[in-house]
Amino acid sequence: MPDPRMRTARMATLAMLGMGVATTLAMPALGALSEPSPARVVTGLASIVAFTAAQACVLYSAVTPSLSRSLHRRFALAFGAAALLTVPLAGPLGEGWETWAWIGAAVIATAPLLADRWLAVPVMVAALATVAGVAWWTGGEIVDQVVLALSVGLTLIFGAGLHVWLWNLLVEAEAGRAAQARLAAAEERLRFARDVHDNLGHDLSVLALKAELAERLGPVSPERAAAEVAELRRLAVSALDDLRRTVHGYRTVDLRAQLDATRQVLESSGVRCTVTHPAEELPPEVAARLVPLLREASTNVLRHSRAAWCDIEIVQREGEVRVTVTNDGAGTPEPDRYSSGLRGLAERMAEGGGKLCTEAVDGRFTLRAVLPVQA
Repeated sequence: MPDPRMRTARMATLAMLGMGVATTLAMPALGALSEPSPARVVTGLASIVAFTAAQACVLYSAVTPSLSRSLHRRFALAFGAAALLTVPLAGPLGEGWETWAWIGAAVIATAPLLADRWLAVPVMVAALATVAGVAWWTGGEIVDQVVLALSVGLTLIFGAGLHVWLWNLLVEAEAGRAAQARLAAAEERLRFARDVHDNLGHDLSVLALKAELAERLGPVSPERAAAEVAELRRLAVSALDDLRRTVHGYRTVDLRAQLDATRQVLESSGVRCTVTHPAEELPPEVAARLVPLLREASTNVLRHSRAAWCDIEIVQREGEVRVTVTNDGAGTPEPDRYSSGLRGLAERMAEGGGKLCTEAVDGRFTLRAVLPVQA
């Protein structure tokens, strides 16, 4: 789901860039409006608006990494064409007003954000040369207009450019965090695959050998073959029990170790995690039911939210165990195709007489589970 913090940071960056666009539009427009000829006012304003729109597209693409590189380049070409259009149409407007010097400042400020960054310096030099040329053409002060364009352009670069740089850092950090979450989920699946292999690999190998032996003994010793088939049946039942224990988490587990592992996985993914351990050791069957709950809850934090913190609390009192997992990244905890999700967990808790519920309030997602403890 979209991260509200990233969305806010992007809007703040666009707002800062928009201030530069507003300056680009307003200051040259004052020069155009001072012209006595209505036709020149209209053509000049039209070229300024076209230039401003092209500049806005370049600035928008600078904070939108999802756009293709070809689209970035098309925006850059449109920006260059619009800038050239303003030279004859807006440059001479406003006697005594540095109309194109302001446009040149906008070109200088936008140059570092073009698709091909190596163009930044040549574009800046070309913009300053154009400012000087237009000033000479219109009889203005060349040095004053060049200094104006350069000072305003550098100011916009250090102001808006800093926001773009910080935005890019945020995008890279978010991409790294998403990669960590995918890695954590992949490691958990590999761990589960190893558990299944370790628990069932030996049993299935023995089953295959016993079946082969029973097949060979059938024609020569029916009694021994029957005994091997009986043993085969016993081993199959045992393997099925092992599978159920593995899948449903019925094995004896170290709950503290699982809680520590959950905390480490979350913190490695940039989620600040606080864990409150139960005061006393829980019965093995209760701990075994809580392990898949913790795994699913931590997976939801990593895959279905953009949480900055997560609190896990396990309390035992009055013949029951209460588990509360809260994070500040309320999302939609829907299971993926590799997970049975919270619905499956609720069914498992119900098998042990427990209950599970979730709620999302004020940006916080809370999972609560209650499991009875047999005296």
